[in-house]
Amino acid sequence: MKIHSKRWAKSVAILLVASTVASCGILPRSGPSKREIFAGSVQQSGDAFVVTVNDRVTRATAVQPTLGFSEEFKSAGLVGSDTIRPGDTLGLTIWENVDDGLLAGEGVNQTSLQEVQVDGAGFIFVPYAGRIRAAGNTPESIRRIITSKLDEQTPDPQVEVRRLAGDGASVSLIGAVGGQGVYPIERPTRTLSTMLANAGGVTIQPETAQVTVIRGNMRSKVWFQDLFNHPNFDIALRDGDRILVEEDTRAFTALGATGGQARLPFPSPTISAVEAIAQVGGLNTNTADPTGVFVMRNEPPEIANQVLGRTDLIGAQRVVYVLDLTQPNGLFMARDFSIRDDDTIYVTEAPFTQWSKVISALTGTLVAVGSVSTAGDTLSGN
Repeated sequence: MKIHSKRWAKSVAILLVASTVASCGILPRSGPSKREIFAGSVQQSGDAFVVTVNDRVTRATAVQPTLGFSEEFKSAGLVGSDTIRPGDTLGLTIWENVDDGLLAGEGVNQTSLQEVQVDGAGFIFVPYAGRIRAAGNTPESIRRIITSKLDEQTPDPQVEVRRLAGDGASVSLIGAVGGQGVYPIERPTRTLSTMLANAGGVTIQPETAQVTVIRGNMRSKVWFQDLFNHPNFDIALRDGDRILVEEDTRAFTALGATGGQARLPFPSPTISAVEAIAQVGGLNTNTADPTGVFVMRNEPPEIANQVLGRTDLIGAQRVVYVLDLTQPNGLFMARDFSIRDDDTIYVTEAPFTQWSKVISALTGTLVAVGSVSTAGDTLSGN
């Protein structure tokens, strides 16, 4: 009876070991192996191009979204803080150097015109001076125009023009600013940077802040820091401008044998493969294969053709870029290779890691078999 039980226990052990070895292909792991990724290449009837990164590839793929204001924005001159706009209400006082003037009655040489409203087309009407363009002009400019018109009909007229109501030129600020609202364009706030400062500055990281200016049917965007790095981007504001401050929405995903697996936002306008890996804690020193660092992306046809030395590719192409950090210049390649929006960085596990898992599985199985065998002996002894 004992011999029977021992044979039965050994048979079970053999079956369990065989089962473990057979199942090595589905041991727990973080993703596909380097060999499996290469097997999915176009060269092996797959649907992705696998490309080793070199200097030529880094140059061809170093394409980042460029932000900056168009010439229409950059060429606009400064707006005066007292510029009149449609809807404003003006007050006019006219003095005439005669006893019986055009506007004043006998014995009175002063005439006040209260609440002269600028119409929707930007004009006002002044008796004897006619229809005058007010919108876009300052009170001083309007004063000179009226004086010139009246000077032809009455000697040495004196004119005063003042704004009674209306905000004048103004802009609206929304998004990640200290104080959202409508702000008048005044002498200290005629440019974009000074207006943002007047609104409390940006409330997000300056490195990832983007500023969009909407002017009529035109829209343009710039990095916040470029307002100070490139003075020509600090544009003059116009009445009705809408300013939106928001955070960069680009992100990349890191998977596999890294310090952490996550989808992370871009920490700056540009980021390299080395910086991206560092964002998730670098390579996992216990499991990572430094020869198997992959960057996966859908590449536009113009870049894909350039990278692959072709001209026939149409539409976005699946491209897998391979970085081997063990090469003499591997880290330099990774430092120069630019990560783009929606990229996936995947680091494969070292072959040794899989062997360790197999050995651990076998060891655990044999221990379990020994326990079963002991239990069988005990039972047979009863």
